[in-house]
This record gives sequence, C-alpha cells and structure tokens, in this order.
Amino acid sequence: MADADRPQIYLITPPAFDLAPFADRLKSVLDAHDIACLRLTLAAKDEDALARAADALREIAHARDVAIVVENHVLLADRHGLDGVHLTDTRKNIRKLRDDMGADAIIGAYCGITRHDGMNAAEAGADYVSFGPVGQTNLGDGTSVDHELFEWWSAMIEVPVVAEGALTTALVEKFAPVTDFFAVSDEIWAADDASAALKALLAPLG
Repeated sequence: MADADRPQIYLITPPAFDLAPFADRLKSVLDAHDIACLRLTLAAKDEDALARAADALREIAHARDVAIVVENHVLLADRHGLDGVHLTDTRKNIRKLRDDMGADAIIGAYCGITRHDGMNAAEAGADYVSFGPVGQTNLGDGTSVDHELFEWWSAMIEVPVVAEGALTTALVEKFAPVTDFFAVSDEIWAADDASAALKALLAPLG
C-alpha cells in the first residue's frame, strides 16, 4: 500500500494502568512505530491520578511529536497542555467546545455505528469521527459497524474517519482502503510485547 494511502495509527491507552510500567511500554511502542495520536482513556474518577497520567503521557508523546487527546475531560486537556479532547457523547455541543478550546485544539467524536451521529459531529466541527466496534465483541449489544459505512464516508465526507474496536489483522486489511486511521488499544496492550503485537496487527499495511 502506498504511504499516501496508508491509514495512520492512533493509540488508545487501557482504561486502567500503573503509570510507571505503562509509561515504559508506551515509549517502546512510540519509538518503534509511526504513531499519529495518543488518546488517554482512564476510567478512574480520581482527579490527581488523571492529572499525573496526563502530565506523564504528554511529555512522552510530545517528545516524539505525537499529539495527545483525553477522553471527555475538556478541562483536563486545557490545564495539562494536551492537544484536545475525544468525546464519547456526541450530544455535547461541539460548536461551543470549538469556541472555548480554540481553532488549534483537536476535537474528536466517537459515533458508534451511526452515520447520522457522525454527520452531525462532522458538521459541528469535529476534526475526526470515529466509528466502532469494527470487529466482533461481547461488549455492548454485540453490534459492529458496517464496512459500507466506511466506504460511503470515505467517498462522500472530507472529515477524517477512524476505525476502532476489536481489530484483527484481517479487518485491518479489509478496512485499510476506506479509513484514515486505525485506533488500537486492547488489541496490543494485552500482549507481553505490545510493540510486536502492533507490528503483527498492522502487517497488511506493509
């Protein structure tokens, strides 16, 4: 696949991790692979823990020219010098967020499997729209996003699209022609060697 057509890679942190060992694992992945963006996705509601993670991962990402966004915590993004926010609730006012955060901030929107939500987010000014899960999962109601949605989006909409959720090597090969980014998380963090797992997952991209 030509580099110009090759989807970029977007890493998502696990929802829970010990900061020091995870930081070392993250460094090894970022040093071995060309990563476009990192999403901090912590399930914890502890503000201090989130702040420590934001500061540590920002330093690691920015030292390697990788953008970093945080899931939902808009104020955290601003206070800790992150590059933007990833919204899991597209009912939030993206236009107001754009005014508040400024033109340079990254605002992404997860839209599940729904074209309508994706179009609304794109029209409101989201920098990218994410659909998923792409693969089969026992989480939620088990529904996965249709390949046809990505085909339609890539042909009709200029806003970049992200494929995420239960990715496999076969799905990477299938969706590569119709997505701008693959967002990767549990697919690699469950492995002992996350960098090797990512290399294997992305093998179809060459």
